[in-house]
Amino acid sequence: MSQDSAGYKAVAKLYNALMTGVVLTLVSQRGNDPARQFVQAHFRRQHLEKFLPGVKKLGLDRLPDAVACAQYHYLSNALGGVKTEYVRESDAKAWVRYPPPRWIWQGTAICGVPTEVNAAMLYGWHGHNGVSLGNPRLGFVCTGLTTDGDPGLEGYYFDHGHPIAEHERVRYARDERMPRFDPAQAPRLDVASWPDERLAKVERAYAVEYLRSLVPTLTELFGEQEMAAIFGRTARLIGMQFYDDIASLLGVAEKTPQAFVDLVAALLRGSGENVEAGRNELRQSGWKVMAGIDAPVAALAAWNELIVGMLSVHDRFATLALEDRRARDGSVVWRIS
Repeated sequence: MSQDSAGYKAVAKLYNALMTGVVLTLVSQRGNDPARQFVQAHFRRQHLEKFLPGVKKLGLDRLPDAVACAQYHYLSNALGGVKTEYVRESDAKAWVRYPPPRWIWQGTAICGVPTEVNAAMLYGWHGHNGVSLGNPRLGFVCTGLTTDGDPGLEGYYFDHGHPIAEHERVRYARDERMPRFDPAQAPRLDVASWPDERLAKVERAYAVEYLRSLVPTLTELFGEQEMAAIFGRTARLIGMQFYDDIASLLGVAEKTPQAFVDLVAALLRGSGENVEAGRNELRQSGWKVMAGIDAPVAALAAWNELIVGMLSVHDRFATLALEDRRARDGSVVWRIS
């Protein structure tokens, strides 16, 4: 694996874990309802930014709406490395299924996600597709939820043939099941010839969008101070918990200060940042990952808890100093000693 591909995979792993961790922090520290609000608002934000451009980019805008929606989820999730299945039953009815393991609730995390929090994704994204497409007849029917013990989150987009009310945009039919998935009948993207590095880069971009969305969503729902507390606590724990995975991916075995500088530099470059690494020092120019996002000042310090958490495992007696204020040129400096 190339160094670039390793960096992309490390970023994808870390930011996916960060998103999962934020939801679990909300559930355990604030309760189910705040966690549900966050998941719904987070996916609604992503929907409004990505859905319509994605439908057009994938060439789905001439398909019947129900079919276009199901194919969108199948293709876009496949690009991001997420297991997804698809079945077209008719022009008015098309299925999508997310089988285990659920990418967003990795490992044992799924045991701590309440059903209403899991289902909030459907209200944030799937139930809004008809609104975004200007089709008041289109809704999503959920037939299974992994958090309820079903073998995957599944359901179908359905054009009811008449306008539906807001509460009907997501409904449940637990006695129905998706037909058997046949990969040979599913839509395909010309990605077979893509090199591993390009695929890893797409997976990285998919996970980075979680970070770009969770910061403004937390801020809007709970305020800057609570955003920093929730995000920072989660980031430190994720940094500690995933240090070994990240170090292994990036080929870092030594526990020296310079090895940690190299690890963080590789991780930041994998995120697409401009980084200069020197002796026990690292300088990042700006924060490209959050470009175009109105991120509060406290967001950078909260994000830095990822680095603090990783360093505490790399060498618990080491110290890391983060320059709280960005320099005039927008750079951030870390020193390891």
